[in-house]
Amino acid sequence: MTRVCERFLRLIQNGAAIFAALFICATTVWADPVMISADGGFELSGDVLGFDGTYLRLETEHGEVTVDFARVTCAGADCPDPDGLPVLRLSGSTRIAEILLPALIEGFARNERLLIQRHEIDASHFAYDLTDSDTDIAAKFLFRSTTTNEGFADLLAHEADIVMAIREIRDQEADLAREVGLGTLGSARQARILAMDGIVPITSLSQPVTSIDPEDLARVFTGEITRWSELGGVDLPIKLHLPDAQNGLAQGFEDLVFRSTGAEMTTDIQRHNSVQTLVDAVSRDVRALGIAHSKAFGSSSPMALVGECGRQSTPSRVTLMTGDYPLTQPLFLYLPARRLPPMATRFLAWLRSADAQLIIRRAGFVDQGHMTIPIDAQGARFAAAIETAGPDIPLTELQRMVRLLGPRERVATTFRFEVGSTRLTALSRSNVQLLAKAIRDGEYEDQELIFVGFSDGRGPAAANRDLSSARADAVRREVIAALGDHIPLNVELGTDAFGEAMPMGCDTSEWGRQMNRRVELWVEP
Repeated sequence: MTRVCERFLRLIQNGAAIFAALFICATTVWADPVMISADGGFELSGDVLGFDGTYLRLETEHGEVTVDFARVTCAGADCPDPDGLPVLRLSGSTRIAEILLPALIEGFARNERLLIQRHEIDASHFAYDLTDSDTDIAAKFLFRSTTTNEGFADLLAHEADIVMAIREIRDQEADLAREVGLGTLGSARQARILAMDGIVPITSLSQPVTSIDPEDLARVFTGEITRWSELGGVDLPIKLHLPDAQNGLAQGFEDLVFRSTGAEMTTDIQRHNSVQTLVDAVSRDVRALGIAHSKAFGSSSPMALVGECGRQSTPSRVTLMTGDYPLTQPLFLYLPARRLPPMATRFLAWLRSADAQLIIRRAGFVDQGHMTIPIDAQGARFAAAIETAGPDIPLTELQRMVRLLGPRERVATTFRFEVGSTRLTALSRSNVQLLAKAIRDGEYEDQELIFVGFSDGRGPAAANRDLSSARADAVRREVIAALGDHIPLNVELGTDAFGEAMPMGCDTSEWGRQMNRRVELWVEP
């Protein structure tokens, strides 16, 4: 672990890295080694990293070692109880730990006909015991309800098995994870999207400004815009509110709004220990502007996002599932590249089920279940296509689009690329895996799926159409690769593209252009 400590200490200019460095290095000092031995004189000393009920993992002077616990003798205070419950340790976001996952674990226990019991340990720790008195199938889910930052620190320190995160993993965290043998945490296999949430700007109910341009929102939080009159309101100063800098909501907001520009937020911001105290403070002050989760703004007023061209977006199940809302925030489970207890593996697989998706919706989040949007519910989109059509988008092209899409429905599964990159976003990488699974499971038997590419309006229309076609082909290849390079005989995967013909956002801003660059999925009803 010394190498990891040194790596962390080189990053201490970052507040999260300071915490992680202290936590990991302290864990190294305080560890109580155990000695394992086997017939033939084999002996090995190391710190216990985990026990899944069958295999024991140790950190030794030779690196991480995994042994079959039934075949060795273990001596030391940290030796696991072979008859105890295999433990899955989860650490990270309070919002996931205290609202979403408890509901899912209880649903999983009902589905498996398991007995379930919750234990409160301290202010930040609690556990669920799942047992089956008939077959002795059992597991313990041990939670540490904290922050996304501390969840990653716990995983890197081998104090957690899964991170609950409401933001994407940072590059330095991913690098450190690879160094300590946790694999590629940003990959689709190790970064599971559990649900979607929305980040919304909020104001007091008495504030007359009810919408804001995403670019103006960024300028407000950099300190470039300081008065409500600059946003069309009365001449009052804007008082900014955000959660604590270690909170995943604040970090997710900063990533979405500033990552592509490199701009820095003003320091003139009131920080809050919880989202609830932030919402309460904003609701009492007509000058206030803050952020909250899409269904947790309480007595404050959510603001719509509206571009310069007048296109407006608000968070809903449809816009969050499709990613058409610019501040869509996926909720992640990050998994290490190692064995987990069998019950944990079954639980993770069950999270993809229809029952689990229903529980996610009932808990107030947006699920990843199958949803289609009929053509008659998309009038505004087609009206925008007609409104923006010009010499480069002739009537014949719009008619071709209507002929292709009119008899079909849009699947909520949508694919976008990271800004300035050919790499799919985290949500889109997850969508590739989900679509491949749905195809394998027969959900699209005897159907043709069409990947339809769209672009922003910069540059010549013909070049944009070619670019959107290339993106549709790229997504199709990703899905085929996820299928093991084998398309079932009773499923067809086609592509088409219409370039800039159906904008979702305003091309006058990078926000709008990013919404317009997408690949949609369409299917016959």
